[in-house]
Amino acid sequence: MSASKTGALRAGRPSESRKATTLASLADKGPTVRINFDMERDEHRRLKMLAVQQDRSVADILREMVGKLLST
Repeated sequence: MSASKTGALRAGRPSESRKATTLASLADKGPTVRINFDMERDEHRRLKMLAVQQDRSVADILREMVGKLLST
């Protein structure tokens, strides 16, 4: 039975419900790689707060910033 039929809570990523289909998300961008790095806790907190304020993901903000850096 689904969660909606039973009235039970369901687990999942909260950001999944906010994802909107855009032309950019439909584009074939080719293979990707995962990047991991450390940052100061306070910077991470501020970045997450910015993402919430802009209704965007942290990953989207970082991808935009890297794109701007590499286009110069």
